[in-house]
Amino acid sequence: MPTGHALRPATPADYDAMAAVVDEWWGRPILSSLPRLFLDHFHRTSLVAEGPEGMAGFLVGFLSPSAEDEAYIHFVGVSPAARGGGLARAMYERFFALARAHDRHVVKAITSTVNEASIAFHRRMGFTVSDPVPDYNGPGTRLVTFSRAI
Repeated sequence: MPTGHALRPATPADYDAMAAVVDEWWGRPILSSLPRLFLDHFHRTSLVAEGPEGMAGFLVGFLSPSAEDEAYIHFVGVSPAARGGGLARAMYERFFALARAHDRHVVKAITSTVNEASIAFHRRMGFTVSDPVPDYNGPGTRLVTFSRAI
């Protein structure tokens, strides 16, 4: 675990703190991609990283109820001040362990084509990265998909 950070399971009460920082951490409006329902319904498979100044990161993920072999990471955020120290990697590794404990063997995720940092991170984490998928979320929304066996 990166120095000075502790990982814990998320709770529904964590949503307000996440919502308060997500646009700032991304540098663009992104909150609409993280509705409260994810913490209401998937907090047991989501994580919060806490540091000396409070929340330093979070991962929102779940075990797919439809694809019994898969888990999905919906959203990950790391405070700009905490980046580069392995915190995102630690959250992913913890989520992989949780998924394996529930007999999941594949983790998937998606991102926008402009999120070059996310695409590079997922490559470093051993994910297969797709070419942009046209109309992934409807007309005009090209997204990149990630998949990794665990």
